[in-house]
Formats: sequence, structure tokens, C-alpha cells
Amino acid sequence: MQARMRQASLFTAVAITLAVAFAGTALAQSVGTWKLNLAKSKYQQGQAPKSTILVYEGAGAGIKVTVDSVPAEGGAIHYAYTANYDGKDVPVVGNPNADTVARTRVNATTTKLVNKKGGKILSNVTLVVSADGKTLTITTTGKDAKGQNIDSVAVYDKQ
Repeated sequence: MQARMRQASLFTAVAITLAVAFAGTALAQSVGTWKLNLAKSKYQQGQAPKSTILVYEGAGAGIKVTVDSVPAEGGAIHYAYTANYDGKDVPVVGNPNADTVARTRVNATTTKLVNKKGGKILSNVTLVVSADGKTLTITTTGKDAKGQNIDSVAVYDKQ
């Protein structure tokens, strides 16, 4: 009986360690500064920004995201938010295409993100970090706040 309890305890400890390592690896791969590589990215006509920098920082069990972008038209955009990977909406101030965002981890390299404005889903986003941690690919589908379709694949290089 005691041997079974020790075996169960060991199994539980290993499972917890692997879960923490799994979460840590995913976060470690995405943490850092990312610069948009326009040559490798695909946007609909007129939707490609002039530049975008993403900064990801660890924040407890989640991540703090800071975005600085210069759109094709208009002035510079700056916004930041902190979110866990629990699928719960968190407020975003300064993003013209969302006032809340929700993040969910799919696996060690993939995160799903939902952008909402006024409670309505505008876009779904899939973020994938390459196995070597040097490339972040963000695929977005849906609509922007103006009602224009979004169908883009943005490729970022880790700085």
C-alpha cells in the first residue's frame, strides 16, 4: 500500500513538473521583442502596416503584450494588455480593433486569441512560435472595427 502511495506521489510530482516545464517553454519561446517582416507576410490590398513591433513579457501565469504599429494610413498605434491563457476577456485600451482580448494556449508553441469590440467577436487570431523560437507567425481572420475583412498572415522575427 505504501509503495503504491509513493508511486502515485512520484507520478503526481512528475506530472506537475512537466506541466510547469511545458508552460515555461511556451512562455520562454514567445517572450521578447518581435519585429514584423513585411517581405514574408501576406495582407489584403492596402492593409499591411508600415511597421509593427511586439514586446512580450512574462506576467505571473500570463503575458504582458505591448504593441507599437504604424498602419498603412493614419497615425501610430500603441496599446498594451496583460492576459492569462484562460480564455477570459481582458480590457485593451488603444487598439482600434478590440476593446477586449482573450488568450488560450493550444500547445507549447500555439496560442489562440479572440478580439472583441462592444462584446462582439471581430477577429480570431492564431499565434505560432517556430520550434527554434526565432519566428512568430500570426494568422488573423475576421473583420476590423470598420467592417473590412481581415485575412492576414504576419511573420515576425525575434530581435
